[in-house]
Amino acid sequence: MAAPEGGVQARLWDAPVRIVHWLLVVLIAFSWWSSEDHLNWHRWSGYTILGLLVFRILWGFMGGGAARFASFVKGPKAVLAYARSLPERAASNVPGHNPLGGWSVLALLAVLAVQVTTGLFAVDIDAFEAGPLSDRVSYDVGRAFAEVHELSFRLLQVLVVVHVAAVLFYLFYKRTNLIGPMITGRRTLPQDPGLAGAPVWRLVLAVAIAAAFAWFVSKGLRL
Repeated sequence: MAAPEGGVQARLWDAPVRIVHWLLVVLIAFSWWSSEDHLNWHRWSGYTILGLLVFRILWGFMGGGAARFASFVKGPKAVLAYARSLPERAASNVPGHNPLGGWSVLALLAVLAVQVTTGLFAVDIDAFEAGPLSDRVSYDVGRAFAEVHELSFRLLQVLVVVHVAAVLFYLFYKRTNLIGPMITGRRTLPQDPGLAGAPVWRLVLAVAIAAAFAWFVSKGLRL
C-alpha cells in the first residue's frame, strides 16, 4: 500500500482497543458456532462479550487518543463532507476512525448491547435453557427477548459484513491499510497527530468495573 511521502509511523491504537477488537471478532464467531449445541459455552462467551462491551464503552470516555468517542464521533456536517470524498482514490489520512467509521463503531456497539442484553433475559421454547435474568420476566416476555436476540444477531451479521467490506474498500480502492494498525497500533501518516495515551490507573479501573459488572450479571444480579 502506498504511504504518504515523508510520512511517520504514528502511534494510533492503544493495546486495550486492539485486544478488545480482536477478542470480539473471535467471540462473536464463537458465540455463533456455540448457539445451537454448546449453550453453556455460548453463555460464557456472552458474559465475556458483555465485559468487553462495558470496558469499550468506559474506555471511550476514560481512554486516550483515538480510543475516545470524542475523537471520532462527528456531527452530520462532518459525516456528509467526508462521504463526498469517498470517490477520491487518494489514501485516507484521518487518524483513528473517520466520521463515517465512527458512527459504524457506535452502531456495532449498540447492536452488540441489544444482543447481549436480550440474551440475559431470553428463554428457549421449552423453558429449559434461559439467561441469568430470565426469572425477572414472564415466559412470554422471555420468549420475546429470545426473538429479539435472534433478530439482533442477524443485524449484527449485516453490520459485520459492511464493516469488512469497508475495510476492503479502503485497502484496495483508497490504498489505506486499516488492518495493520489494528494489529501493530501504528500507522504511517503525514505527521504524528500526537495522540496521548491514558494513565494505567484508568485502565485498571475500567477493567475492574467491566469484570465486576459481567460477573455480577452472570450471577443473576445476586451476590
